[in-house]
Amino acid sequence: MDHILPLIGRTAPLFVEDMKVWAEQLREKIHASRFLVIGGAGTIGSAICRELFSRDPRVLHVVDISENNLVEVVRDIRSSTGYGSGEFATFALDCGSSIFDSFIDAQRKRIGGYDYVFNTSALKHVRSEKDPFTLMRMIDTNIFNTDRTMSQAAAMGARKYFCVSTDKAANPVNMMGASKRIMEMYLNRRSREIPVCTARFANVAFSDGSLLYGFNRRIEKNQPLSAPNDVRRYFVTPKEAGLLCIFSCLTGENRDIYFPKLNEELNMVTFSSIAEKYLESMGYQAVQCGTEDEARARVAELKAKKQYPVYFFRSDTTGEKDFEEFYTSREQLDMDKFESIGIIKNALEPNTEKLERFSSEIRKIRERGSWDRGELIDLFNWMIPEFNHKETGKFLDGRM
Repeated sequence: MDHILPLIGRTAPLFVEDMKVWAEQLREKIHASRFLVIGGAGTIGSAICRELFSRDPRVLHVVDISENNLVEVVRDIRSSTGYGSGEFATFALDCGSSIFDSFIDAQRKRIGGYDYVFNTSALKHVRSEKDPFTLMRMIDTNIFNTDRTMSQAAAMGARKYFCVSTDKAANPVNMMGASKRIMEMYLNRRSREIPVCTARFANVAFSDGSLLYGFNRRIEKNQPLSAPNDVRRYFVTPKEAGLLCIFSCLTGENRDIYFPKLNEELNMVTFSSIAEKYLESMGYQAVQCGTEDEARARVAELKAKKQYPVYFFRSDTTGEKDFEEFYTSREQLDMDKFESIGIIKNALEPNTEKLERFSSEIRKIRERGSWDRGELIDLFNWMIPEFNHKETGKFLDGRM
């Protein structure tokens, strides 16, 4: 983690002081409990698994649709922490499938179900809204699979259900952020049946599929780096992401939303500045190119001189917010419980009629068998009146 912090504009990790206060309580609770982590082979999910496993849980089951990534989770845990006294197992399953339903029933009978369910499965990219079919899958994964697994957790008598939200849910401008905001509404309704908590995240530095993750791949393949120079983001490390989820799930009250306390002036950085620091950390000097073609053509020439081509540009793609925020002026905050974590406190305010209509409209669209982006965006606008969808007609797949 120490090598990531300078790249994202910080000199010290988050949660150090909070861990001093809560470490023993967290360790005892984890050691005595049974955990299910859905989407546990992704960056955030695997970080949660590492933190849980290091505290020797009674049961840790990890579900993910990616068989290959699950293999790496096991290898990583065995190679770093080794073994524990509890049961640890992974399952290559789709949480939206009937096979997953059978798995849940089997575990309820075999081990008595789970005490805590973490759901980190999501379509997290803004680019997922570019076509109507991926967009519908995002709605299914981020909203309806979440509501479904919440219902399953409640039925087995779980103590708490946690799922990942996003800072993009605060005053959303893209469908990904808006889908997570609607997910929060479904969580609120389900909180009558089971305690629920979530976390609004900053970008997780070098997470799978992220722009920073792509920097590693570009260097490996002798390809230039490309990034917007006008988009500012907050970043946390994978370890910090895992700890934030665990704090929220194990210490949060019903309907709490946790977020990291980060300073806009000190901690919000551009992707282009990270690219320059990243290259510097690898011994290269960034050389800005005027076009993508120039950047592609100059890799070999510049690399021989310990330089590296970069192409920086102003963002003009759909759904990109210039800056990020974790909460709105309408939300009630608790900034005193933790040193490095803020909490959004939510009352029980389920708009059941609205949620039922949303579910019904999506069901009708899918039964019809065809749909377009426009009608889905219109439905989101109806669900979230303050939704300010940023549509430019351009998408990230059109960028290098």
